[in-house]
Amino acid sequence: MAVFQNDTHLFTATESSLASTLFNSPPFQSFTIFILELSSYPFKNIHSPAFLPIERAVLVDHVATDPDAETFKSSVANEDGDNVTVAGFVLFMPSYTTFAGKPGFHVEDLLVRECYRRKGFGKMLLSAVVEQAVKMGFKRVEWSVLEWNVSAVKFYEEMGAKVLSEWRVCRLTGDALEAYGDANC
Repeated sequence: MAVFQNDTHLFTATESSLASTLFNSPPFQSFTIFILELSSYPFKNIHSPAFLPIERAVLVDHVATDPDAETFKSSVANEDGDNVTVAGFVLFMPSYTTFAGKPGFHVEDLLVRECYRRKGFGKMLLSAVVEQAVKMGFKRVEWSVLEWNVSAVKFYEEMGAKVLSEWRVCRLTGDALEAYGDANC
């Protein structure tokens, strides 16, 4: 994602920093991540005490050539011993709208690896978040999209999302975050 967004200079996450911050609370109460894992064979006996995994069979016209399959091999293997590949993910968390007096979800990241794009997987991931929001009685699901990512904007609009041009993302980070925090304590 950092490469796609031309932000590799901002990337500092490590496997341990992600593991220590993302997987410490029950799903849907804090950060939640749906991981898109692909296999040539059906998954069997998937159990999770907190969330029933979503399984979908997808037929694709042609098998994707995945030059990074070894790097993105999941620690999970299905019962047939087939390797499972991580093809994408969506990271989201609860939000709240005081206007409606209802919770919602904020999608922080949605990524489908390039070799798996345009096969419906991005829509599948985002739809899973939306289905969960509806199931929980939430009022909205929202996210940001880079202005220059025209294909993503089109994709979201085709799903029925409204791109709110009157809103801008504001962010304090790094030295500015520290300076502001120190000056206002």
